[in-house]
Amino acid sequence: MTYQPRRFGLSKSKITAFEQCPRRLWLSVHRRDLAEQDEGAETRFATGHEVGAVACALLPDGVMVSAEPNLAAALATTRALLDGGHDRPIFEATLEHDGVLVRIDVLEPDGAGGWHMAEVKSSTKAKDYHVGDLATQLWVARNAGVPVTSAAIRHIDNSFVLEREGNWNGLLVDTDLAALAEPIIAMRAHVVAAARSTLAGAEPHTPPGGHCETPFPCEFAGYCHAATPAGPDWPVTVLPHGGGKRWIERNVIDMFAVDPAELTSAVHKRVYHATVTGDVYHDIAGACAAMSGWQFPRTWLDFETIAFAVPRWVGTKPYSQVPFQFSAHIEDADGAIDHREFLRLDGGDPRRACAEALVTMIPATGAVIGYNASFEKSRIVELAAAFPDLADALTGIANRVVDLLPVTRAHWYHRDQRGSWSIKAVLPTVAAEMDYAGLEVKDGGSAQEAYMEAIAANTTDARRMALDAALRAYCGRDTEAMIVLAGRLSGGQQS
Repeated sequence: MTYQPRRFGLSKSKITAFEQCPRRLWLSVHRRDLAEQDEGAETRFATGHEVGAVACALLPDGVMVSAEPNLAAALATTRALLDGGHDRPIFEATLEHDGVLVRIDVLEPDGAGGWHMAEVKSSTKAKDYHVGDLATQLWVARNAGVPVTSAAIRHIDNSFVLEREGNWNGLLVDTDLAALAEPIIAMRAHVVAAARSTLAGAEPHTPPGGHCETPFPCEFAGYCHAATPAGPDWPVTVLPHGGGKRWIERNVIDMFAVDPAELTSAVHKRVYHATVTGDVYHDIAGACAAMSGWQFPRTWLDFETIAFAVPRWVGTKPYSQVPFQFSAHIEDADGAIDHREFLRLDGGDPRRACAEALVTMIPATGAVIGYNASFEKSRIVELAAAFPDLADALTGIANRVVDLLPVTRAHWYHRDQRGSWSIKAVLPTVAAEMDYAGLEVKDGGSAQEAYMEAIAANTTDARRMALDAALRAYCGRDTEAMIVLAGRLSGGQQS
């Protein structure tokens, strides 16, 4: 029998999009041009591909079903394997039912004539939305006549430690979700019909809401919000830590409509007052007192890290935050500042070199200051555990770490922060000229992307040098920003 290419109406991803928001499905098919660029999509895809490759490598006798030259051929190949008494794992088994086509990550023989299904995920646990994914796969497989006897999400075990390069045994574990999927499977035909009806009709006018971000940020959120009447300039969602929720439940969305007498949190009162009056909250005495014990020389420290789902270096775990860079501005009591830094972009394990640089460059006395400093402290403690010969010096550094973030949160608020005390929210209210917008690397996410590009084999020397300069500029800006912010908190003039 000759299989001809055909167009399949729905897939697992399209059903997932429909269940998140019917409008998202409709736009993804009919108005793809309205999608916003997803800056992190390429990184997520690469991570998923790497984890999938490991899942296959752990089953070396498996057979891959190619999508070439077309999906109709993949269907034929899968059917031939299933009907021919195949007794080896199948990767990307391609099945179809009622116009829904799926490619199953792993089908493994169960030894009794049936199959174990595994959907491979790069997360460290099975998540709620994974149940729907598995249900779609099971619904199609069963209706295609495949005897699936068990089904699971195959995800990363975050307790795994790489003990030998290339040995991934134990990296992935299965969480059986078949029982949870059954009620969803029972309704899959109705969901498929509803999705198909949505695609056949006019654009749904689903209003924006929490579903725009859950379980995935929607690529059409900007389009949908632009078509929605503008809300207040200062919504109640500016109140931090979910403080706006109870007001929204009472249909109060404008901060200016909030009754301040009902605010019980000191932070919410502070944010409310700054928002409605435009007054800056600045407790100079309190900030000075909080920082008075920070001895000189003061080291203003910031790390940039890379976190691989599949650990590359012996002794690391999945998603371990491995420091490949730091910036240290060292400030003497007389105001003199010396900048020291470390950056490694050769693709090798940077931990030993980073640890040695810290021991060499960081003074043996004085405060070590970070912003949300538990992150910096944790990295130093991890390096101390990895290198016992440097442990005493590194532990000494870790023991001197103090945090500028709680000082800022307690003693400064400008309404333009809009409820956030991240350094990128606070800095424009203190020193607007230190904006990150002009930098090629603007945040931690883009720093990781720059690192990955720099270590790639096909990156030119010229581009690697440019990335080196961009990373140094960004990380240095973070530590310089802390010095400027601390000066402003203690009463210095706004730039």
